Amino acid sequence: MNAPTAQEVEAGQAVYNKHVLAIYDLLVLGFSCRFLWKCPANKMAKKYDEFVSNNHVDVGVGTGYFLDQCNFSSDNPRIALMDLNNNALRYTSERISRYTPEVYCRNVLDPIVMTAEKFDSIGVNFLLHCLPGDFSIKGVLFDHLKNLMTPDAVIFGSTILQDGVSPNYLAKRLMNFYNKKGVFSNRHDSAEALKKELDARFTKISIEVVGCVALFSARNY
Repeated sequence: MNAPTAQEVEAGQAVYNKHVLAIYDLLVLGFSCRFLWKCPANKMAKKYDEFVSNNHVDVGVGTGYFLDQCNFSSDNPRIALMDLNNNALRYTSERISRYTPEVYCRNVLDPIVMTAEKFDSIGVNFLLHCLPGDFSIKGVLFDHLKNLMTPDAVIFGSTILQDGVSPNYLAKRLMNFYNKKGVFSNRHDSAEALKKELDARFTKISIEVVGCVALFSARNY
């Protein structure tokens, strides 16, 4: 498979305009997660409470729902936001303005140039299925994000699978529609393919499949 084009990368994130972001929590985290992907959002929220640190970067920020809801052990954590979509960055930075987040507009499929200090945790929630290509192509983001991690850091997140899972009729129809539009690119995404990419870069990994969603974490200690 060839490297994704700029147009393919753009298609995966362009849908997140201010109107979509305004209904995202209700439509995606509320309805779709529970009834289509069969993985209630509280499953992802628990992963944030388990893994998030006081020195954290969220990559593919969505609306910032989980950052807004999760429990930090400090009243003044260092929070950074990284996304290619400026609408999502603005929306989330306003939502969690109490943390004065750092904001980075980056394409994670390209090497990430930053002078900031590294992070103790990285959240990658519902991003991978929006990136073009299969895991052998988009898995390169783990190389780029690994460079942002301190030695004891953890990377965690979730992604919607299509291969190796059993979506219901409506979920299958919606996934096929999203794939045709370029919003999703997960036709060949399986838990096994994700595991292969994580195993190549980390020594300790965990993948739990709930419905159509893979919840994962990885670290090197």
